[in-house]
Amino acid sequence: MAVEKNFRIPVALTGLALMAACAGNDPVYSAFHREAGALLDTGHFGNATMNNTQVMSGERQYVYDLSQRFASEVMTTVNFAFNSAVLDNGARDTLREQANWIKQFPEVHFRVYGHTDLVGSEAYNKRLGLARANAVVAFLASQGISTSRLEAVVSFGETQPLIVTQGRERRNRRTVTEVSGFVASHPMVLEGKYAQIIYREYINSAVPRQVVTAVEGG
Repeated sequence: MAVEKNFRIPVALTGLALMAACAGNDPVYSAFHREAGALLDTGHFGNATMNNTQVMSGERQYVYDLSQRFASEVMTTVNFAFNSAVLDNGARDTLREQANWIKQFPEVHFRVYGHTDLVGSEAYNKRLGLARANAVVAFLASQGISTSRLEAVVSFGETQPLIVTQGRERRNRRTVTEVSGFVASHPMVLEGKYAQIIYREYINSAVPRQVVTAVEGG
């Protein structure tokens, strides 16, 4: 019996130690012993309700549909020179096309993600990726897009390469523009007319495409 009791005591102490360790890592538990208001909202409160609302209203699906349309009808990516956030002529041409598309959807938010290749430190590349995203937002704003509908708040830095290589790779040095949601205060959105927004015809659709006839030489 003595041996059994002595065996149970260390086991019990081990359990208490594990509970204490887990409690120490639990912010809710640790906040119990602190002053009121010490535990602040980390930004996740209400996400479940918001997600359910978006699914039930169809908003989430409409955002996805519009994202697919945007990606299929314009180039969403621009590339950069090594260690640079300067837009070259090709990037500006692509962004003008993006701007013309975005202008036709004043009810929609867009987000620009910045990326780099794997050369350099993670911290430096994250700053560089964000600088590239900010350069794109600035150019789109110069084309008449309100900055209230444009975000450059996320930089993936070097963490999402298209081409996995440790060396320089232009295709990894890029920004990607995506649909991020709807302007909540817009009348069309308030009336729930998401489908009308998604399937709106282009202004340019009334202009017939030029047909190029190939002439073969002898």
